[in-house]
Amino acid sequence: MPRWTAADIPPQTARTAVVTGTGGLGLEDAVALARAGARVIVAGRNADKGAAAVHRILQAAPEAVVRFEPLDLADLKSVRRFALRLQQSLDRVDLLINNAAVMTPPRRRVTADGFELQFGTNYLGHFALTAHLMPLLCRSMMPRVVTLSSVAARAARIDFDDLQAERRYRPMTAYGQSKLACLMFALELQRRSIAAGWGVQSIAAHPGIARTDLLVNGAGAWSGVGVLRKALWFLFQPAAQGALPTLFAGTSPHAKGGQYYGPDGLGETRGHPAAAELPRQALDLDVARRLWAQSERLTEIAL
Repeated sequence: MPRWTAADIPPQTARTAVVTGTGGLGLEDAVALARAGARVIVAGRNADKGAAAVHRILQAAPEAVVRFEPLDLADLKSVRRFALRLQQSLDRVDLLINNAAVMTPPRRRVTADGFELQFGTNYLGHFALTAHLMPLLCRSMMPRVVTLSSVAARAARIDFDDLQAERRYRPMTAYGQSKLACLMFALELQRRSIAAGWGVQSIAAHPGIARTDLLVNGAGAWSGVGVLRKALWFLFQPAAQGALPTLFAGTSPHAKGGQYYGPDGLGETRGHPAAAELPRQALDLDVARRLWAQSERLTEIAL
């Protein structure tokens, strides 16, 4: 495909987008969507960061209709409250971007519901959020759900015998599993949307290797990977560039449900949006169905 950029985003006037995450890729997504005319809801845990994100968006798009809503993906009660507020204030959601994430905390931590933090936040929180927002999505004429995966999914697997890393916690292994789960969720959601006639396009994307604070926030500024991130900053593409596959998946008429998009250069680590290679394990339908059933059980919500 041609070298797609944010300038190619079609007009988003009258469309409502929900983006999880107040910084990094999520902020770049929100800025670009607001510039294209979308009504944007930025969702995150920290109200101060949310206010700063709204300020940044309004600087870039002074006429934008944008607001912050508190959402803690590591707390299923917070997810339910967030969805209820949106159901009471919106007639529909046209685009949901499941973006927010935590990455490689050095010690095992758990969510408010007792899940391993990365699996619970990156995957189960977004699974529950999508389920709660499905009625609003189904009221849109052209609804899309874009779920963020990662190049880390390539070497990952779903370990049903130790899904919450209770027996052995390895930070990158747990992160990779959470991102493979996100990818498999996006593909399975598309299959189920087709079967049930929901009309929702579910698409996966990954940013390559982008210059955000995700790695530093998770592992710590003075961890090995944190120092590496600072020292080799030039290997990481800017966050705005890393956001392009997500924006392509969320807005381009050429993006298709059930597909996976990432950068087109250097082993999908940088560049412009293109079809990404699906890891073989992401295509295992039996694992996808089992993961879905486990997710419904753990979150206590059926989708």
